[in-house]
Amino acid sequence: MVAKTYTPKAQEIEHQWWIVDAEGQTLGRLASKIAPILRGKHKPTYTPNMDTGDFVIVINADKIVVTGNKLDEKMYYRHSLYPGGLHEINLRDNLRRFPDRPLREAIKGMLPKNALGRQMLSKLKVYAGSEHPHAAQKPTVLELK
Repeated sequence: MVAKTYTPKAQEIEHQWWIVDAEGQTLGRLASKIAPILRGKHKPTYTPNMDTGDFVIVINADKIVVTGNKLDEKMYYRHSLYPGGLHEINLRDNLRRFPDRPLREAIKGMLPKNALGRQMLSKLKVYAGSEHPHAAQKPTVLELK
C-alpha cells in the first residue's frame, strides 16, 4: 500500500482570526512568532505553495520594545526613483510618525518574497492603539510568551 500525501483544496482551507497585544513585546521576537501564523505553519494542513495561514490583528503596536541602541541606530531606507531621492529614517522617528510600519516591515522580511508572500502579508492588520475594526470576525486572543 502506498501512502498518499494530503494536499488541501482552496475551498477546504479555513482562515481563523487571531489578535495579538504587542504591548511590552520585543519587536523581532514578536515578528518571528507572527510570521509562521501568517504562513500557516502551525496547522497540520500546511502546504508551502498555498496560503493556509490565518489572519492576525496586532494592537498596541506603538508600545513595542527594542533592545540596545536600535532606536537611534536602526535605519529604514526608501527611494523615490528620482536622482537624490534616498530617504532614511531611524527607528525612533519611524515609531513616532508611523507606529505600525516597523512591525509590519519586520514581519514582511520573514515571509516569502513572491506573490504568495504578498498575499500572506495582506492578512496582517496592525494598529497603533488598542482599537480595531475587526470585532465582527470574533478574533481569538493569541498568547505569545
